Amino acid sequence: MDAPKIKKESKNKIKVDFERTPLLERLRTKYLSLTFLKTAVFYIFRLVLLLGISYVILFPFLSKIMASFMSPQDFVDVSVKLIPKHPTLNNYWQIIVENNYLTALLNTTLLSLMCAVTQTFICCVIGYGLSKFKFKGRSIVFMLVIFTMVVPHGTLYLSMYMQFRYFDLSIIPGVPGLFKIMQAIGIIDKLPNLTNSFWPLFVLSITGLAFKNGLYIFMMRNFFKGVPDELEESAYIDGSGVFRTFLQIILPLSIPMMITVFLFAFSWQWTDEFYHGMFFTSTSTTGFILMPDIVSVPVTLSALPQSTNLFLEAVTNTCGILIILPLVIIYLFCQKYLVQGIERSGIVG
Repeated sequence: MDAPKIKKESKNKIKVDFERTPLLERLRTKYLSLTFLKTAVFYIFRLVLLLGISYVILFPFLSKIMASFMSPQDFVDVSVKLIPKHPTLNNYWQIIVENNYLTALLNTTLLSLMCAVTQTFICCVIGYGLSKFKFKGRSIVFMLVIFTMVVPHGTLYLSMYMQFRYFDLSIIPGVPGLFKIMQAIGIIDKLPNLTNSFWPLFVLSITGLAFKNGLYIFMMRNFFKGVPDELEESAYIDGSGVFRTFLQIILPLSIPMMITVFLFAFSWQWTDEFYHGMFFTSTSTTGFILMPDIVSVPVTLSALPQSTNLFLEAVTNTCGILIILPLVIIYLFCQKYLVQGIERSGIVG
């Protein structure tokens, strides 16, 4: 049997009667009750728990940031714990000047933008094809995509390096490629060496084989599977082709997801050390500097007479702060799209 419903007139009457009650009695009724006590205890417990978790997570970052402003004198002063007595910006200045931070910032920005834009579009195309088109071997292709997420990249280090150190346009394994044929007939002396350049990363990005591309394809596939087929069918009825439908209808709908993939690709490329150590092996001779190359103590700071191991470690941490600072700024402006994309990607429960 359904519970009796309280009419609107009865609610208004109860509200009026409560407002006419003396203030002291109203406060006693509202705050001196078991329900209010349970609610207050729950909120206090949750606040203390969140403060404790925030302290555990944020304190290491706060200590690194504060240490980056300390002078060598602060590290030998036992009374200095977190706030420096002799704050200075010299650590940042010497890293920017001596470690060529601005050059590394420009080079890394160009490389990360190139890779992120290329990977985002390529993964959109592959994810759309795997989600909306039925063809023989689709399951095998998707299994290979998942396989790229499982295989450790360290196992491919040597073979991938040799592939680009002696680069050849060979489609079929074991069959001589274009450059080997040109070398055999004397047109070129040796196979092209693509290391110490952007080309290896561009080739991997445009073929969908770059770092974490399997994850991006998986995310885009899950997103496109949620797009109603009726949108495409309506476009086909109106005379739109596959590519026009994809460019004018599907891509505008997937902007939040594309921004998420772009941010992931940009961030991973920005802080990458795997491909950097593989393809950029002669940075000292070529002068091509990326973000991982600035992680060192400037000579001016290491030569200070007050320098200690703690100070030199703090300078190294300051290099890391300068590396992730652009990513923090980007996240502040794009966090809304990042959350929306992750919610629609299918990688969370």
